[in-house]
Order: sequence, then C-alpha cells, then structure tokens
Amino acid sequence: MEQIGKRLMNWASIMDPVTRAQAEQTSRMPFIYPHLALMPDAHLGKGATVGSVIPTLGAIIPAAVGVDIGCGMIAVRTQFTGEQFRGRSLAPLREAVERAVPLSAGKQNSALTDTARERVAVLERAAQDAGFDPGSYLGAWRLQLGTLGSGNHFIEVTVDEADQVWLFLHSGSRGVGNKIAQKHIRVAHEQCERRWIDLPDPDLAYLVEGEDEFWCYIREMRWAQEFAWLNREEMMDRLAGCVAEWTGVEVERRETVNCHHNYTEREKHFGKEVWLSRKGAINAEEGRPGLIPGSMGTASYVVVGKGNHLSLNSSPHGAGREYSRTAARKTFSRDDLRKAMVGIEYRDTGAFIDEIPAAYKDIDTVMHDARDLVEIRHTLRQIVNVKGT
Repeated sequence: MEQIGKRLMNWASIMDPVTRAQAEQTSRMPFIYPHLALMPDAHLGKGATVGSVIPTLGAIIPAAVGVDIGCGMIAVRTQFTGEQFRGRSLAPLREAVERAVPLSAGKQNSALTDTARERVAVLERAAQDAGFDPGSYLGAWRLQLGTLGSGNHFIEVTVDEADQVWLFLHSGSRGVGNKIAQKHIRVAHEQCERRWIDLPDPDLAYLVEGEDEFWCYIREMRWAQEFAWLNREEMMDRLAGCVAEWTGVEVERRETVNCHHNYTEREKHFGKEVWLSRKGAINAEEGRPGLIPGSMGTASYVVVGKGNHLSLNSSPHGAGREYSRTAARKTFSRDDLRKAMVGIEYRDTGAFIDEIPAAYKDIDTVMHDARDLVEIRHTLRQIVNVKGT
C-alpha cells in the first residue's frame, strides 16, 4: 500500500499518471472522509476513477457510483466436474445460452419467464415504496430483466482448481439503471452550477444530504441496485437451465455468491457514518465472500474479505483496463484474440477485439496487490464464454 497525500491510499502497482491525477483530484473534494482508497485495478473513469472507494460526509457524487448502478457478479458452484464437460462439443451449450439470454446493448426479452415475472413484481413494489415510476426512465424496463448487455459483461462456464464446475456471470441494472444515473448526474451538475460551485471536473458534481434531490437519488439508486441483483439471479436461472438441458441433469447449487461492485451503502468507518461509494470495488469485510473476474480469457477468483480497515473493507472488482477500447482495436487483431482464447468456447467475432485479455491489467499482478485485502478461495478458468457486442 502507498499513501498518496493525506486522503488517498493506493493499492495499485500498475497505474498511469492520468489515473493517479484523477484519483488525487477526487480525494481533495472537501467532504471525503477519512480518505479515498484506490484499488489494484484502478483506471481512468467518468469523474472518479474506476476501482476507487469513496467515503463521503453529507454529500454524494452520482458519477462516482457509476452509470451502471449495481453492476456486479454472481457465481454458482455446481455438482459437476470438468471431466463431465470435456470430450464433447461445448458449442451447443454456448448457443443455447445465447438463445436464452438476450445479449448486447438495448436488447430485451420478447416475454417474461415465470421467474422474471415474480422478480418484476418485487421491483414494482420496491418502486412504489421508493415513490417513483421506473417506466418514466425506460418503458420496457421489465423486459430487460434477465438480459446481459455489452462491454465487459459476460456469462461463463468455468472450472476451479479442484475441477469443480462453476457458473459465473457479470451484469448490472441495464438501460433503466443507466438512465437513472444519467438523470441524477445532470441534477448534480445543475445543483452545483446554481450554487456557483467551482468543480475541478464537472463529473464530480454532488448532491447535498438533506435536500430532496439527494434523497430522490438515494431511493432510485437503491431500486436500481435491487434490479441489478435480481437481473443476475434471473440470468443465472436461465444459465442453469441451459446446463441442465445440455447435461440431462438438474443443476445442484452447492454455493452461491452474488455481489455488487458499482454501488453505495451507508457504512461506519473510522468512527463516522459515511456514504461509501464503491466504483469498481467489492465489499471485502472480514469473512465476506466476493468475486473478482479477470478477462474473457484469464482466471477469475472466488475470494473472502480480510476486513482491511485502510481499504475501507474493500477490494478490486476485476483486472481493470490497461488499453481503452479504441486503443485496443488499434493495437490488437482478431488473430490475437483467437490465440488468447485457445481452449475456450466463444463466439469468434472481431466485435470482441476491445475485450481481448491483453487490453486488461495482468490479473495475477492485481491479485498480488490485493493480498492484504482478500484471501483467494478458488481460481476459476473458463471453458465457455458468452458476450454481447
């Protein structure tokens, strides 16, 4: 760990100067308490650095929560062994998952499954309690429950060090969460402009606790976090169904881990109640299970938190980008991607070049940097990867 100034603690050994400067800038906001914690996967983000843990007193920065509110991971350990999957084509399983789960930006279901209908009912009640209509943001929000999205979101079948098969996926609150975030980022801008507040970056605009705009954001953000949680559960049901049909055996869920990594909670740190925004970080309080993915061609990890108080009980959420999407497309080729994905069943398309493993930080280095934050319980290697474009 490196201390950078009075209010910035850093666990990243791989970090470019621009990312460092952005984190330092955020740490100087007057309501940061006690300090900002920069995770090993830190990289440049909108307003605040991706891979940062931002505790605030009396204010919250919507862009520091992120535009994919509640984005996170879910993993299920099954009764299967890798041996039961080897020796037969995995392409039909991948294709079945691609049919069962709508992929890519803006995609939605044509109809709700029975389980999705039950989860939508939960969300409808939650929205009523929160005093808002999600349909005012996205009319088809119900039909996006159980959809993946694009970018670094994925669905995988993986095998751990003991040859146990895990089902693993990454997604968030989809279009409705994005629209909720964008709306409140605009409101924060307007609030700061109205007060003539001079910000070092417009995306560090904040809402003041106690005001209607603040509590409106909190209520809607918490709803989006629940949507993201249930969205992952719905997709996991469908993934398990595809595996059951492919194997001819129902999936036994021997262990399940579901965790956010773009969210805010009320937590106590260094003697004070703060709004803790984890933008690309997971809760790693002592004994808490968590998930840290690598990239579409590298290892992912099931971990347990060590409760490091300086990190604000947090750890990285993944590998973190080393190349922007544009830079990755200029640097790497489809052949490079094919070489990186040898032995993994995936959809062979140039659309995924910007997700090539080499565009990300070395996950082994990230996990080494996180050795004081989490303990590794399982190392997962994918045998099937499904992504949206």
